[in-house]
Amino acid sequence: MLAVVLAEMPGAPNHTIPMRRLLPILAPLALLAALLVCAGPAQAQTGLSPARGFVPRQVVVKFEGERARTVTLPAGKSVRRTALALRRNPRVAYAVPNYIATASVVSPSLETLPNDPGTLPGTSEAAASAGDWSFKQWNFLPWEETAGSRLPVSPGGIDAIGAWANLEAAGHPGGEEIVVAVLDTGIAYRNDGGRFRRSPDFTLGQFVAGSDFVDHDRLPLDENGHGTHVAGTIAEKTDNGVGLTGLAYGARLMPVRVLDKHGRGDAVAIAKGIRFAVAAGAQVINMSFNFGCGKRVPEVDEALRYAYSRGVVAVASAGNLGSETCVSAPATGPRVIGVGGTTEGGCLGSYSLAGKEIDLVAPGGGAPSPGCPSISARAIYQVTLRTGSTRIFAIPGNYIGTSMSAAHVSGAAALVLASGVLGPELKGRGLVKATTQRLRSTARDLALPSSEQGAGLLDVGAATDPGA
Repeated sequence: MLAVVLAEMPGAPNHTIPMRRLLPILAPLALLAALLVCAGPAQAQTGLSPARGFVPRQVVVKFEGERARTVTLPAGKSVRRTALALRRNPRVAYAVPNYIATASVVSPSLETLPNDPGTLPGTSEAAASAGDWSFKQWNFLPWEETAGSRLPVSPGGIDAIGAWANLEAAGHPGGEEIVVAVLDTGIAYRNDGGRFRRSPDFTLGQFVAGSDFVDHDRLPLDENGHGTHVAGTIAEKTDNGVGLTGLAYGARLMPVRVLDKHGRGDAVAIAKGIRFAVAAGAQVINMSFNFGCGKRVPEVDEALRYAYSRGVVAVASAGNLGSETCVSAPATGPRVIGVGGTTEGGCLGSYSLAGKEIDLVAPGGGAPSPGCPSISARAIYQVTLRTGSTRIFAIPGNYIGTSMSAAHVSGAAALVLASGVLGPELKGRGLVKATTQRLRSTARDLALPSSEQGAGLLDVGAATDPGA
């Protein structure tokens, strides 16, 4: 049932209203109820919406000839979609969110943005701009202007800034308490004798115990750099005065090594890695790798079904044109979020494959597909191992592709789970479905075929907004 603010309704509450007076009141309400049934669902919660500026689950509606009413929406109804549906009716004078006004000062959250300098200590790398991390990490910037912001904007950005504010408001900054398993070449997560060093932009305390299914031990250390780069996008330390930022910087990482130093791994090891991650308590699994086009990997699919049954969100890269010829496993696996790649200019990456398995696209950097109006083509920047070393770190400019895209979605999934926008009652398969739907329903439409963009470009600011 709809909850309407009675003080704004016409009519006297202390006596019976004659039917001839009641009909004009009930007719708009009946129309309103019918329209709300048609409005698309989305998750919602109470509390202010810091990034989008309106009260969750409230729409202010005015019918022609009537006074405006504040309507509280049923749980699961989207404020913006409901307002849009109402405005399509000619009897509705206006229908808008219940917007929030703020004092005319610079937002404190924007004054306490990360202080990561975009460079590494002890390197010859010079800061490219006073914009520090924000100069390099176009992928985390807002894609539209935000009131009071001193940050640049990027058409290819996913609004990490808005998401960070939402998670602060929810009391779980950076996705605290969520565990993300990174199935990859390992992570530079600890010092080990003289051969391995931990990345300077990770702390030992942000990792949970992992496993190595390549060397068959408990030290899944990176000998390639790919896994460390992916892990950095997901949860590199933020506001520590070192290097760059991570999307879900408060989450904990589980290193699961299933790929060797050449970036190759077999299906049996990968299936074992998935099962290990689920059993060890991961809530999100990132898989930035692909099998060959059309290859059947039933053991991996079985492991993914197990993950789904246990409520673990699985994310995988779609694959890159040149390495693969079609969207391939594990992105094609059961209940996996398949991710394509986009560029700094908000275009589809020239490497990004198309197919019905694409659920979303996210920043992968690189050159755009033909026809895109933007030529911006920078890479995804993150701290990782210098090529050929397991001890020296850099911020390379050659990491491009859907591997990077999947990492953004895994970080976003962690933030959605930590934000509380899905509600505490969801478990198991329902939680995976709701997380996937949340990421898809809040994605930004790039006006591309669904086979190329899925639901659109990841917008983590909107996905973690309780009023969106």
